[in-house]
Amino acid sequence: MQRLNSGMIGVDHGNVVLFSDFEDDGQMWRGQGPREAREPVRFAEPYLNPPHVQVALSMWDIANTSNMRADVQAENITTEGFEIVFRTWADTQVARVRVAWTSFGELPNDEGWELY
Repeated sequence: MQRLNSGMIGVDHGNVVLFSDFEDDGQMWRGQGPREAREPVRFAEPYLNPPHVQVALSMWDIANTSNMRADVQAENITTEGFEIVFRTWADTQVARVRVAWTSFGELPNDEGWELY
């Protein structure tokens, strides 16, 4: 559990189109085996400590000729941003993916001083 000790709590969010591989016959659409796409995201403002980040598929377009296989995660979370990582494997054909994200955590004290 992440405890938030500050009265300054920030929440940021967004949507990111990771790829649209059917347009150019990219690896997610035509490939086989393990595949991965990464996209860096920067927060609107830095957090005091690395925040909690949630990610979820908000749109995906896949072929109906194979099983649907997907893994989406937030990795490398820092005070300034993180990476969205989408993975698929085997014969799954993914045309395009959009991921929604939300972050929340402590913000630095705007007044520049701390109480001890």
